[in-house]
Amino acid sequence: APRSIMANYKKISAKAASEPYREEIRSAIENNYGTRPPKLLGLLANDDPAAKSYADWTGKACEDDKIEYELREVQKENLEAALHAANDDPTIHGIIIYYPVFGAEPSFYGGCMDDYLRDSISPTKDVEGLCHTYRSNLYRNVRYMDEAKTQKCVLPCTPLSVVKLLESQGEYDMSKPSGNRLAGKTITVVNRSEVVGRPLAALLANDGATVYSVDIDSIYVMQRGRMVRTDKTQENACLESDVIVLGVPSKAYKLNPAWISPNTMIVNVASFKNVDEDSLKKIDNVKYVPLVGKMTVAMLERNLLRLYENFHRGATGTEGPSGSSTNSSKAGSDPLFNSPTMFWSLMTCVACTVVSSITTVYLANRR
Repeated sequence: APRSIMANYKKISAKAASEPYREEIRSAIENNYGTRPPKLLGLLANDDPAAKSYADWTGKACEDDKIEYELREVQKENLEAALHAANDDPTIHGIIIYYPVFGAEPSFYGGCMDDYLRDSISPTKDVEGLCHTYRSNLYRNVRYMDEAKTQKCVLPCTPLSVVKLLESQGEYDMSKPSGNRLAGKTITVVNRSEVVGRPLAALLANDGATVYSVDIDSIYVMQRGRMVRTDKTQENACLESDVIVLGVPSKAYKLNPAWISPNTMIVNVASFKNVDEDSLKKIDNVKYVPLVGKMTVAMLERNLLRLYENFHRGATGTEGPSGSSTNSSKAGSDPLFNSPTMFWSLMTCVACTVVSSITTVYLANRR
């Protein structure tokens, strides 16, 4: 029999849920940064409408929150050079590339070009938290960049926006210790991309949830530090779930509403609607987030402030709240050198460069 319309269906606005974070950001900018707020650089090298919309949202939010923002539109063949120039520019504190640029096109350096570009953003400027350093830390559940635990890692913006939306609706049990606040929850994530689905599933698993990671040809169960293939169907996984996250980048995909149990929270992170909203209104106590973009932008800004505090405050050319210079000639005052992880990463890069140079000279002499 068809289900009746339920009056307790709840539609959740990501914009409204993001406002407390935006208020915190505005307050921090006003009280801590004076006339020199952190600067975010956006690099746009495609004609993708979703990427352009994201760039526009970012610019508008930064303007509203008094963050300096610059959008540079470049040809994709010049994007790598533009990225390296931004990495080396001390006046830029955060960088975002609006993907996709090359899609699955292979890179000269191995893998695909978009993945290479993500890993080429300096960890000191990666506001999206998708470079190798932050991805590796997320999967290994490493939450700080330094042993003293003063520099929190940056987390990927879209997965983090989902976490904050779940927190806003009480899905996280804040009475439990950090890292275990989703204990007892079952969550299905329909998407296993390296940008959204996989890091989101790992993030939720590291917070204590049992996560079903669904992709086109397989389903895995993810728990803290473990990922095991299962024969469970997508229907069974969804019916068991307290939360279902939908991230399929296709108009053709629609979640079957018969797979949604009462009291489930549905979060649509895809640019397409992966579920029919009218069908959700017939299921008791469903909560639905149709878009996460506004929360994602708030998390982007939040990550920028974290990067600034971790790596750029006190660096050459940076000004404090009064506009006075906070230059320092001592390496010990630079957060890069106060972080053992970052220090040894830098030393490894130097060593690799030296070995590469020696090898080049040796081979040249052999010829």
